[in-house]
Amino acid sequence: MEQKHVAVVGEEYCSSEEERELTVRKTSLFSSGDGFEAYDNSTGDIVFRVDNYDGRHRGGPSLAEPQILLMDPTGASILTLRKKWPTLHQRWEGFLGERVEGQKPLFSVKWSSIFGGGGGRGVVELLGATANSSTSNVEYRVEGCFAQRCCRIVMVNHSISEEDEDDVVVGDYGDCNDVDDDRSASSSVAVLLGAEVKRKVDPCANIVLGKDVFSLCIKPGFDAAFAMGLVLVLDQISRSDGDSEHNNIAT
Repeated sequence: MEQKHVAVVGEEYCSSEEERELTVRKTSLFSSGDGFEAYDNSTGDIVFRVDNYDGRHRGGPSLAEPQILLMDPTGASILTLRKKWPTLHQRWEGFLGERVEGQKPLFSVKWSSIFGGGGGRGVVELLGATANSSTSNVEYRVEGCFAQRCCRIVMVNHSISEEDEDDVVVGDYGDCNDVDDDRSASSSVAVLLGAEVKRKVDPCANIVLGKDVFSLCIKPGFDAAFAMGLVLVLDQISRSDGDSEHNNIAT
């Protein structure tokens, strides 16, 4: 396939060599300003951090709703994420760097509870410079259940040929029972895995850790900063659901 990834945030976050696993953990468990840190499993180095969901401590615009600031290890802004108001469904927007008034979003995430019983659907729309002709046949989706730390970010390619069928993802989500395999019976549609959230297993004790620590596996060529930004949005959606154990984001 000619294109298996798009550098949504930046080429520097796209590793074409091998799959990359990040360990993500919450840095504050008992306050409303919970943050995250993400470490590279192979090096132990911190890759991303979120110190505060408020965003206003950095002099950003005053908003009725908080905005989330994704930063690199030095504290430099990578993405700003904020909830869009008003909207019928839950919609979040991602902005490059630290958002300023009038700035256009880089992407948007829409989640709608359309199936009942906590079910729903997460669709990501690329905007601005990333929404070009080369990506017109690719749709980004979120499938699975983030609250259970069992979900995937996938690319639905609507122009795949028969020779590319080996890249198709066949759904296997373990305990996530609300995910549909979106592969068409024809060879014109494929679901390609970009990133995956999993429960973290302690390699020494061989035990599953709590949900405040989890793994984010990035496939070769996928934008890690984009994936981490979507994880932050999913965390917010899970929080606002009221019963996060039953908050499924599925196609």
